[in-house]
Order: sequence, then structure tokens, then C-alpha cells
Amino acid sequence: MTITREQEAEIEAAREDRSTTLRRSVAALEALLYRPLPVLDHGFVRVIDYMGDDSAIVQAARVSYGRGTRKVSEDAGLIRYLMRHRHTTPFEMCAIKLHVKLPIFVARQWIRHRTASVNEYSARYSILDREFYLPAPEHLAAQSAANRQGRGEVLETAEADFVLATLRADAERSHADYLALLNDAAESPGYDPARSGLARELARMNLTLNTYTQWYWKTDLHNLLHFLELRADPHAQYEIRAYAKAMLEILAAWVPLAHQAFLDYRLGAASLSAPMLRVLRRMLAGERVEQPDSGLSKREFSELMAALAKDA
Repeated sequence: MTITREQEAEIEAAREDRSTTLRRSVAALEALLYRPLPVLDHGFVRVIDYMGDDSAIVQAARVSYGRGTRKVSEDAGLIRYLMRHRHTTPFEMCAIKLHVKLPIFVARQWIRHRTASVNEYSARYSILDREFYLPAPEHLAAQSAANRQGRGEVLETAEADFVLATLRADAERSHADYLALLNDAAESPGYDPARSGLARELARMNLTLNTYTQWYWKTDLHNLLHFLELRADPHAQYEIRAYAKAMLEILAAWVPLAHQAFLDYRLGAASLSAPMLRVLRRMLAGERVEQPDSGLSKREFSELMAALAKDA
């Protein structure tokens, strides 16, 4: 992760600024406020602002006038009930705003979640930094033979070295050409006052997708949980999963009761179809069920066996 001294000074200045408020705050999240959590090689996630906590979920569900006097165990029970039965509206009473620095190809995958307010760094207005994502060797893998959108075996050392060298060379050359196209006096090493330079909105098209961008991303807790359910899943692409891992850390500090309920009923749970349940009942009754007589497709039967941690 790359943070300049000027940016560090801005973060510390923001943390030293104090405001008095009647609204509830969360001490564990206040400790994280503004601080960047490192992700990948140059990326980060940091909390800019938030509203609500576990008690706000409970308050909305009960439509009470204040925090109330119920025990934490009762609040936890209600939150777990809401999570278990997917009563989602009370979770919409909490919101969070994050500052995220991420590779462009991850951003394009992330933006498919259309339930947030997003403001991205403008490469029409500003010049992008010379920062690009290079995977660690253990994350360089061949195309999966069984999954068209997944990875297979990790590449051998020689091939991994070739891939990394190619990615680095392409990114460095593209960014150097980007600066040359801009011909900006402050940025371009080979600045030529005889040339006007290409417009920033056009020059950016030459950059590789592993170039880093940044945005502010604001969403409510319900939609954050939906994002995490998909992107923290082991089947999600590693790079976006790395961001989801950092966001889970933020979630645990912010709403610990909702976080635990989410782990138990969403992230660590399995959803079974009606035909899957029928097969499971047959198995519980002592019957040995094989895929051909299960009524399930090969894929669905394999998914059921995986959920039960059994060999298909």
C-alpha cells in the first residue's frame, strides 16, 4: 500500500478533529476511522463516515423511541432472527461510506453491485498515478478446466516469472506512453513545449486494467451484507475477495452482533433447494442416495455433497 507523507498528514489531521454529537458512535469503529486498511500491493479500504450500530437495527425492528433497556443477549437474539429469516429492512437503517483504492479491473467487477452511491477519481480531470497491481506468484494460476470464470493450478516458477515480467513491462510502458501522450509539463519526463498533448479523457484509454483507481463508496448495511455474501465467498475472484476480507474486519468493529449473525446465517451457511431437501431427508432416513436416482442434475448433486462435506 502506498500512502504519501502528505496523505498521512491529512489522515492524522482528520483524526485529530473532534466533534460533539448526541448520536451514538461505535468505539471500535472510531478507532479505525480514516485509517487505511492495506489490500493487495497498493490498495486500501478506509472508513470515512458511518451511521447507526447494532442498536439501530434493533430500534428500527421494534420501532422504539430510544436505545431501550433490553439485554445485549435479547438484542443479539432479535438480530439473529432478522438475519435468519431475511427481514432486511432494519439493516437498511445503518449506512457506511468507504474510500477504496483498487485496480480498474476489480472496480469494473465491483460496480456491478448497483445498490451504492459511487464517486470515482476522474481521469478526465486528474492524472492517474504510476501504480498498478501485480499478483503475488501464489495467485498466478492457469485457466480452470472445469470453471470458465475461475482459476486452476498455480503456474510453475518459470511461467510465473514470464507472466509477472510481461504484466510489469506492459503496465510500465503503457503508463510511460500515457504521460507522453499527455505531454504535461508537471508530469511528463519527455515534456515537449512544441506539442500541445492529448486530452486527459483520451490519453487514459491507453492504460492497462491493473492501473489503480480510487472511489468513495456509500451503501447501507443490508446492501453491504449482500456484497460481502457474494464477494467474500471462496468462489469469488481472489482480488475482490481481498477487499471483502478487509470490509469484514470493518463490519466486525461496526456491528459485531450483525457481523456474527451474518457469518452464521449467510456467509457460513448453505441454501438448499426443495429437491435437495428431499434428497437430504432420504439420506437422514438411512437411504443411500446416488446422483442417478436423486432427481438432481450432476452439478446440483455435487453442490449438495459439497455443502454436506461429502464426496459426490
